[in-house]
Amino acid sequence: MSSTPEPTPEPMPTPMPTPRPPLVAVSLKAYLGAAATADWLAGVRDLAVGGAVDGASGAGAVELAVLPSFPLLPVAARVLEGTAVAWGAQDVAPSDAGAQTGEVTAPLLAELGCRYAVVGHAERRARFGDTDEVVRAKVARLAEAGVVPLLCVGETERLPADEAADVAAAQLADALTGTGATDVVVGYEPVWAIGAPEPAGPEHVVAVADRLHAALAGLGVPGRVVYGGAAGPGTLTALAPAVDGVFLGRFAHDVAALGDVLAEARRVAAPGAAVTR
Repeated sequence: MSSTPEPTPEPMPTPMPTPRPPLVAVSLKAYLGAAATADWLAGVRDLAVGGAVDGASGAGAVELAVLPSFPLLPVAARVLEGTAVAWGAQDVAPSDAGAQTGEVTAPLLAELGCRYAVVGHAERRARFGDTDEVVRAKVARLAEAGVVPLLCVGETERLPADEAADVAAAQLADALTGTGATDVVVGYEPVWAIGAPEPAGPEHVVAVADRLHAALAGLGVPGRVVYGGAAGPGTLTALAPAVDGVFLGRFAHDVAALGDVLAEARRVAAPGAAVTR
């Protein structure tokens, strides 16, 4: 007797990617003292309470992350508690806990509630000897601790966009390979544009950002690409959807100016424009 063949099961639909909100990250570097940082954080809290950021995902949502100096992280945690604002660190130790005078380890950052930590910034590379090996070790320590690296990449001098993309993608691959990182924010900061009057041109940034997104996909690491380097009002509008946010410096130390960029980010993230990379 012939048996009736079992019906071929329907293939499972591929899940749609969860929309990830644009990220606005702000580093205070070493510009503000303790009292000034506390005042600035209070202003950021007021922005959050007023609806400038929220904790949701999807169209219209915006994520804000603030990066004060190490000693002010507990202040950030206290002031921003109950808001949707994330906080993080400007650096991390490349090795585990122990006899490391002056260092701050990734597990300690996690304990302090840090969501992000910057690694590979041009200033750390140029002034403090952060080699590619050190950057890779820092990424690995953060991944182990569950803190998302905000990994800075970028060419040191003006280059054609395709050459700049080669440099940035190579830095990205070198920093992530073998680290176990499962999420990353890539901060594309052409070094020559940091502190400059104007950011790099939109066509240049878009070409590099597209390459970085492709490099992340090739490495199998989910992540977002944000632009830094003289970023300010209008930057995100000019670059979206190629970039997933902006990495701000001194400009955003003025809370009102930061509020302007957050309002712009909400417009960019409005229905129909949500980031789904």
